Amino acid sequence: MIISDRIETGTFMVAIAVTGGDVLMKGARLGHATAVAMKLREAGADIAEEDGGLRVRGPVWPKAVNVTTAPYPGFPTDMQAQFMALMTVADGSSVITETIYSDRFSHVPELKRLGADISLDRNIAVVSGVPKLSGAKVMATDLRASAALILAGLVAEGETEVSRVYHIDRGYEAIEKKLAALGARITRVKE
Repeated sequence: MIISDRIETGTFMVAIAVTGGDVLMKGARLGHATAVAMKLREAGADIAEEDGGLRVRGPVWPKAVNVTTAPYPGFPTDMQAQFMALMTVADGSSVITETIYSDRFSHVPELKRLGADISLDRNIAVVSGVPKLSGAKVMATDLRASAALILAGLVAEGETEVSRVYHIDRGYEAIEKKLAALGARITRVKE
């Protein structure tokens, strides 16, 4: 049996949480995404093993949660940007500490273009949740930034256009089709 990718699984778990969705992720295993699931539960998501997969129910309004990246089995640095997208609309302020890559915050200026309230001091970001994000043109700088901007765009009011999405293809196969199948209004436009 081929197992699901833990970062793709985590990204979709955050997508469900940020949109307040309710999705059964067939084939996903809790043991592959334990650290992300723990933080999503703290944020108010309901996550349970069910029918050969994971049932993820997003909260009506996520709660702010502090995150520190760490080597496996800790919170993955490859999920930091996506989790930050969730925290931009959380109730309260969260502190996200990046301990693996010092240059892993390239998505912060772009999230701010959507209306996020984030202050950055070296490897620590303080994210104060806002009631809403607003659509804007943003630019992806790497794979995980691409995912974070797409997730933020899912909940932003108005249209969000993410350029340089070729980064996303390095880690996700047809992410726009998978999100559209879940009800997202998302299309890929050739660059």
